[in-house]
Amino acid sequence: MENKVDASLNQVEEIPLFRKLSYSLTDFGGNILFVSISTYLLYFYTDVFGIGIGVAGTILLVTRCVDMFDAPIWGFLIDHTHTKWGQSRPYFLWLCIPFAFFTWLTFTTPNLSGSSKIIYASVVYVIAGILYTGISTPMTSILPNLTNDSDQRTVLNSYRMVGGNVGLLVANGVVLPLVQILGQGNDQRGFSYTMIALGIVSIIAFLIAFLNLREINTTITKSISLRQSVKATKSNWPWILLVISNLLYWIGTTVRSSGMIYYFQYNIHAKSLVAVAGSLSVVAVIGMVSIPLLVKRTNKRTVLIGALLIGALCNMLLQVVGSNQVWVVVLYCLGSIGTGVAAAMPFLMLADAVDFGQWKTGIRASGFLTAIGSAFCVKAGSGIGGFIPSQVMQFFGYIPNHTQTSQSLLGINLSFVWIPAILFILASVPMFFYGKFEKNEDKVRAELAKQDMA
Repeated sequence: MENKVDASLNQVEEIPLFRKLSYSLTDFGGNILFVSISTYLLYFYTDVFGIGIGVAGTILLVTRCVDMFDAPIWGFLIDHTHTKWGQSRPYFLWLCIPFAFFTWLTFTTPNLSGSSKIIYASVVYVIAGILYTGISTPMTSILPNLTNDSDQRTVLNSYRMVGGNVGLLVANGVVLPLVQILGQGNDQRGFSYTMIALGIVSIIAFLIAFLNLREINTTITKSISLRQSVKATKSNWPWILLVISNLLYWIGTTVRSSGMIYYFQYNIHAKSLVAVAGSLSVVAVIGMVSIPLLVKRTNKRTVLIGALLIGALCNMLLQVVGSNQVWVVVLYCLGSIGTGVAAAMPFLMLADAVDFGQWKTGIRASGFLTAIGSAFCVKAGSGIGGFIPSQVMQFFGYIPNHTQTSQSLLGINLSFVWIPAILFILASVPMFFYGKFEKNEDKVRAELAKQDMA
């Protein structure tokens, strides 16, 4: 074998509750800032910072295209990180403050105009994105190194997703109210102060996670070259299918979140309900805590397919209820249960893909494989997903802070309702081919254990 892990591959130890909760804080700390970006940045650019919607969408796309390729680089760095704290865990300590600082800069509006404003917005956003990749990649790469037990991985991932959903709840529920309270009518000041507050909370969450988590499977007898890392993807079909599905999901969910504030403000005339719907979407926790039971009763592939189709169906039903505000909020929350589970499952399944890659190639590239399967998909998906509604809305004649025409309302409707639904359905298609690989997971882990003992 070109890359051999130590005897800890056979190690199974019950994870204590405080470490499960600490793992949940990683996604909580990441999401209160990242969800703020994915949900509000397009709106912030167009209606607060004063950047044209076409230009704003292009900034989102181009900056994401630039920084999404840092995902495999971060993964490669993690695979070559050897400290007394482990491989993935140190990044929570090293990057939490820079990530919070540049997220604050992203929502801060210096007195600039013209091209200077566009350059500033692009530079600070791309740096914030790079740092998010650096701190989110170890959230996923650490999972196969926290335990070798499949059931415990499922439980740990559920804790993480619940923490992430609480972070989403905080971002969706408090950002706009805090902007109003802290800004006192000045949204530029309000967004800046709000990101300071959320940034402090994020830093504390990551530091607690750093202090409490512990890694196994990190004693490596031979460093992995970039060529070997790429080789770990060869014929790794479960990983390939997951990457395709996860990318489509993140495009869809970002289109949905980016279009939400426009749909609520202009189509149903209830901007204040953004915070209400965001807060109530905490019901997604119901789906997330049910994942271990659902996986035991069925399998991971079926759970992911069902979650994506629930998200798609609830979005399509928005067309039926029209401007009925109560039903719009209800369907948004029900859809969030599906999209929440759909967000959680690939992170869990990537840990199995790491095992499959080692079994197939003899290389355990936890950082590289999970970086592309998670951070790359999130970054590329959010870039493309932020670009799509901006171009659709511009094509249909959207004008910021104006009464919208029936044509521009149609563009907003397409962005929030139909495009995400179609993408969720497309994301489910690769999973119909995943079943034969999932059936072999126990065999893969058993053979890896035998190889390590040999």
